[in-house]
Amino acid sequence: MPIERLAFQGLRNLAPLDLRPQPGINLLLGANGSGKTSLLEGIHILAMGRSFRTQQLKHAISHDADALSLHARIGGDPPLPIGVRRQRSGSELEMRMAGERVARVAQLVEALPLQLINPDAFRLLEGSPSSRREFLDWGVFHVKHDFFEVWKGVRRALKHRNALLRHGRMDGRSLAVWEHELAQWGERLDVLRSDYMTAFVPVFEETLAALLPLPDLTLRYSRGWDRQRSLMEVLKQGRDTDRQMGFTQQGPQRADLRLRIERRPAVEVLSRGQQKLVVSALKLAQGRLLERQTGRRCLYLIDDLPAELDARHQQVFCQWLETMRCQAFITSVEPQALRDTWQPNTQFSVFHVKHGEVAPDDSVALTHGTKDFTTE
Repeated sequence: MPIERLAFQGLRNLAPLDLRPQPGINLLLGANGSGKTSLLEGIHILAMGRSFRTQQLKHAISHDADALSLHARIGGDPPLPIGVRRQRSGSELEMRMAGERVARVAQLVEALPLQLINPDAFRLLEGSPSSRREFLDWGVFHVKHDFFEVWKGVRRALKHRNALLRHGRMDGRSLAVWEHELAQWGERLDVLRSDYMTAFVPVFEETLAALLPLPDLTLRYSRGWDRQRSLMEVLKQGRDTDRQMGFTQQGPQRADLRLRIERRPAVEVLSRGQQKLVVSALKLAQGRLLERQTGRRCLYLIDDLPAELDARHQQVFCQWLETMRCQAFITSVEPQALRDTWQPNTQFSVFHVKHGEVAPDDSVALTHGTKDFTTE
């Protein structure tokens, strides 16, 4: 369901705002440093319980505020109000849904499926496997109801086994117990991930073909241990070397997604613009698969859409967003860059961001045929 209303206070350089976005495309226009990315950050915190710009949320609080307070109303019957609050003097994020306090970030994530496309998204290609695992597990979480329980089981068993491996005198009996737990949960997690990838890869390939035909690019799931052996067997045989290293070297915590072009990592072959399109195809494909399997639509945050994309690829990308009929918040420093990227009769809203103030541009018509992108 789309966001119907946003209300922020105490977020970076943004003035207090009360915004009613369009259920489709929302363009945020303004100069660098005006607050556009901060607005995206606020939505991300609401949906994910964390920022994409800082590890510590206290750094997102305005220098003259005591707390960060973010609220949204998600459309539905009935609408769902959600909110988060973080005090500068505190250490925890207070989260509420429908007026009730919630304890798990996973409840926010489930309520507002969100994908972010920004410069950090390149980590899917050039970053560590942890970024790709997070991407994969986001998709599994939203379509497999038992994923969260299984994921927690893996984390718990892995934590205990690693603690025993680092212990001076390893307790073989306790180690066997936690290896059994890790093997059981790990095998279940692998099945969930593998099943998801079986459904995801065709959707990704179709999406990529429309954005940037790369017939030689392949996407493969690596589960994190030898496919010829069970996880229990791997854990038992790896005890000595794992003890020397102080951690479990193989298992679902080592899973990865491998994107290659003729056996070479895709990041070594593709230009920066091509990389952005591949990452965009991954993100859009997750949204498409989410709707196909659950009937729910994904919210997209796209920071500086025109960057590294020529006019033709900008248009193709935007047409995909239109086809998906999803809600999107798109920033740009150059209004003209988005002038001709939309299909006729596309509905959207335009907001100007200047010195932390966000104002709707009432002079801009809601359809492509008559819109005016002039700025003050």
